[in-house]
Amino acid sequence: MVTYRLHLIRHGMTEGNRTGRYVGRMDLPLCLQGREELEQLKQRYRYPEVQEVYCSPLTRCVQTADILYPDVSRTLVENLVELSMGDFEGKYMRDLQGDPAYQAWLRESLKNTPPGALETGEEFAQRIAMALQQIFMNMTQNHITEAAVIAHGGVLMGLLSAFAMPRRPMGEWAISNGCGYTVRMSTQLWMRDQIIEVLGPVPEGCQSGQDDRVKASLGVL
Repeated sequence: MVTYRLHLIRHGMTEGNRTGRYVGRMDLPLCLQGREELEQLKQRYRYPEVQEVYCSPLTRCVQTADILYPDVSRTLVENLVELSMGDFEGKYMRDLQGDPAYQAWLRESLKNTPPGALETGEEFAQRIAMALQQIFMNMTQNHITEAAVIAHGGVLMGLLSAFAMPRRPMGEWAISNGCGYTVRMSTQLWMRDQIIEVLGPVPEGCQSGQDDRVKASLGVL
C-alpha cells in the first residue's frame, strides 16, 4: 500500500503575531524576528526533503516557503488561507472584551461570523477539509509521496483536530512558528475513514507546541 507524508508547518512570525494582535487574513509579511527564527530553526534542525510545497497564498506563508524550501516546486492553494476575522483583525483580544459582537462570536463561532468576516467556523472547517482533499489528490495524481504544507496556525489546528489520530481537541494542536507535525496518509484510510496519522514533530526535535506568549492568544494566527 502506497503511503504519503505531509509535513504541516506553520508560517514564521509576523509583527501582528509578535505583538499579540488578531491577524486572520491580513496579508502581513514576516517580521525581522520571524525571518531570523526560521533561519535559526533551519540551521539547528533538519527539515525533511520534499517533492512539492503546498502553500497558502498569503505573504507570510510564501516567504516561509522561500526560506525553508527555496528550490522546491510550489503550488499555491487558495483554500489554505486563514479564517477571516473581519473587523477584529489588527486588534488586541483584550481590547475586544467589552464588545457585544465579539462576545456573541465567541459564544458560537461555528455558526456566527465576526462583523465584516466572510465565513462561519463551520464554513471554514469545510473549506480547509477541501484543501486537504485537493492536496492529497494532487499528490496521488502526480506520484508525490512527500510534501510540505505551509499554512496558518488556525488552518493546521483545524485540520489536525478534525482528522488526526491520535484524537485531540483543537487547542492541544497549537503550533509554534516554523514548526508543525508530520502526518501519514493512505488512499484507503482517507477515502474510508478520513484519517491522517500523526508521526511526530517537524522539524524533528523541534517543540511544536506554542510558547506561553502565543498560548495566551490562540486566536492570533
